[in-house]
Amino acid sequence: MTETKLDFKKMGGLIPAVIQDVETGEILMLAFQNEEAFQKTCATSEVHFFSRSRQKLWKKGETSGNVLRVVEILADCDDDSVIIKVQHDSNLKACHTGERSCFFKKIK
Repeated sequence: MTETKLDFKKMGGLIPAVIQDVETGEILMLAFQNEEAFQKTCATSEVHFFSRSRQKLWKKGETSGNVLRVVEILADCDDDSVIIKVQHDSNLKACHTGERSCFFKKIK
């Protein structure tokens, strides 16, 4: 395991965080983290994000109960985005629309 310092400066203090089911490999969602959300995620092993629309920190599952538990975090080669591999309850609805994954709309 390589220690890395993430670069939060490139995107105005935010990094994209891709959330992936550790068991199936399915991409569940994409959201953003500021440094505080990332640190809380590491400290609690539950995923936290920064809401761009509400301009505040939030924990995934704080209202829905769909908590995402961190298994592994991988940084990309530029240290400006992460994949967070998670475990969750079997009835997970990761998307705010009630879908399991935010990626359910086929374009082509």
